[in-house]
Amino acid sequence: MKKYNSSKINLFKGKGFIISVTACAAVVAAAGFITYNETAKSLENQLSIERVSETTQKVPSYEEIKEANKEKKNVEKETTAKTEEPKVATEVKISVAPSVKQKFVYPIADEVIVPFSEGELVKSKTLNCWKTHDGVDIKAENGTQVAAVTSGRVVSVKDDALWGVSIIIDHGNGIEGHYYGLAKNVNVKPDQMVASGEIIGVAGNTAECETAEEPHIHFGVKNNGEWINPIDYIRANM
Repeated sequence: MKKYNSSKINLFKGKGFIISVTACAAVVAAAGFITYNETAKSLENQLSIERVSETTQKVPSYEEIKEANKEKKNVEKETTAKTEEPKVATEVKISVAPSVKQKFVYPIADEVIVPFSEGELVKSKTLNCWKTHDGVDIKAENGTQVAAVTSGRVVSVKDDALWGVSIIIDHGNGIEGHYYGLAKNVNVKPDQMVASGEIIGVAGNTAECETAEEPHIHFGVKNNGEWINPIDYIRANM
């Protein structure tokens, strides 16, 4: 029977075994060191990424910035409104312009054919009687324009049986202007305000009580209900 050589089988005994174990340990240690280094680097990189992500701020969009500015302005307005002192009404003074003397004009710029009688009796050609002439007859062909002697309010417009188409104007301060013998188509109506020199109608020779006279208008002025000389009154105020 063939015998095995034991020296060939026990390769790991003695010095050879120690050397083999030592070599294996070195290889394992080297592999572990390499693995540790790679793992450490991986962990370090991961921690660096997390730190960057934590410290990096998100950039707001245009709409977010716009909304933030809007909210800021609203807060500022509310703060301003609360801190503003209430406004106190101040006294307003109204200056009144000094009164200006009213302009006066003649109702018709023509000849006076029958004057004011100053309360005296005169013979009426048309009525063939003696009576006072409480105004003036101013020559005027039919269609001649008649003006308001000064500003005022129209009191009445009527067609009188004796004086024809008549307009009475309140000129203020107790003064009334009486315009008789006008044509029917007048330019004013009751309660209308008229200006000095405004055309109120035209001559029409409609006064039946003075038809014997040449064409004219009859113009009279009352001062607080009393007849006065209209020509003198106008001249005094021109």
